Amino acid sequence: MDDEGTVHGVERHNRLKSQVQSIARSADPPISVELESMGDVLAVRVPVQRGKPYSFAGKFFVRDGASSQQMSRDEIREFFFAEGVIRFDESPCRRFSLDDDLDDETWAIFRRRAKISDHMDPETALRNLELLAGDGRMTNAGAWLLARRIRRFHSSAHLTCALFEGTTKREILDRRDFESDMYSMVDDAMIWVRSKINVRYIITGSVNREERPELPLDAIREAVVNAVAHRDYRSTANVQVCLYHDRLEVVSPGGLPAGMTEAELGVKSVPRNPLLFGILHRMDAVEHIGSGIRRIRDLCREWGVSAPVFDVSEHWVTVSFRRPAVGGEGSDSTSEEGLGRDQVGTKSGPSRDQVAILRKSLAGQPITELMAVMGRTNRSKFRNQVLRPLLTAGWIEMTVPDKPTSRNQRYRTTAAGRDVLAGVESGGETGRYPMAGAIDEGEVRMVRSPRREWPDE
Repeated sequence: MDDEGTVHGVERHNRLKSQVQSIARSADPPISVELESMGDVLAVRVPVQRGKPYSFAGKFFVRDGASSQQMSRDEIREFFFAEGVIRFDESPCRRFSLDDDLDDETWAIFRRRAKISDHMDPETALRNLELLAGDGRMTNAGAWLLARRIRRFHSSAHLTCALFEGTTKREILDRRDFESDMYSMVDDAMIWVRSKINVRYIITGSVNREERPELPLDAIREAVVNAVAHRDYRSTANVQVCLYHDRLEVVSPGGLPAGMTEAELGVKSVPRNPLLFGILHRMDAVEHIGSGIRRIRDLCREWGVSAPVFDVSEHWVTVSFRRPAVGGEGSDSTSEEGLGRDQVGTKSGPSRDQVAILRKSLAGQPITELMAVMGRTNRSKFRNQVLRPLLTAGWIEMTVPDKPTSRNQRYRTTAAGRDVLAGVESGGETGRYPMAGAIDEGEVRMVRSPRREWPDE
């Protein structure tokens, strides 16, 4: 077939098939190809390969425009890291010394957290956990978990928490950098979050009360652990927990690991740092491996708050938790850059836009038709901010659930969604969770937690 699309065909298909297969086998490792004769045309299909990277005659190449250029040493190194052939958490940490950096107190804390017998010496235990490399040097994962100050061993492995005034980063009210060992950093970050978010007090008797944070702390902790465990540690950026007037964000540098797409979030697990994540799981810092995102969503739904929004780009993954409104009904306003007016989970029912989407989806609609209802233009943000919360709530469903981004995909209102519509149309209200009035037994009141200074020790 020429550049104009005219089919000329080829002769001697068997000979050509043999040549193509020989070329594919000359790669290291061999490349899998599928060949099919279609009249005069020989079709050669190269499926997605799972053995990257591939070399030819001991050299690696990258496509640059219309030509293939041999990769430099740095490009090869970067490619191996990006494809997960080399794991940063398994690489040796040259700055960590067992003699100088591992004292009795640090080991006792780690041993207790990692459920190691007190009869086993540190070096044997660390080898069994694969935290010591073959040459006896500590791995990066081991250094981060045993560090008294993590930035001694990695300049951007620390965690930053920041409180902002309003909904942007223009005015910062409080900031803390945490840089002890990785497990303690997560604990410190959660103490900070707990001290800054609002708390609802539920009066259960004349003197008793139950404190209920506005957001599920277990879900936030899971997001923070995932951020530190799955981030790209080659990045010079660090994990950030940002608290705004309307949302809490957990930001992790590095984008998604190789072999994972945005549509597979919560469905597929591809750990970027499997050694680190495995030890954190052993230490009960995370639940079952591969269930983190699903658990975050479940916890938010059980707490009665909006479904979290996951925003993925090439260099960042952000989990956003929508904060319930304080002092009355929340605003439904948004912009393309905002978190969205369309979150699900508040007790007073769906927003007006959600009702419009549910009505439009009664007969099943493609994403473009639903975007037109709200005047949206960004397909990815619409899917994350509008459709995903409705799917999580069980109010709409996909007609092609196994292929979320299929061009034949339609979104259809479920029986539960039709019940929601029926409730709205029969006089139910839409909007946000209203504030309780006076504090009587069994009632609640939301209050702003006092801003507390962080102790030096």
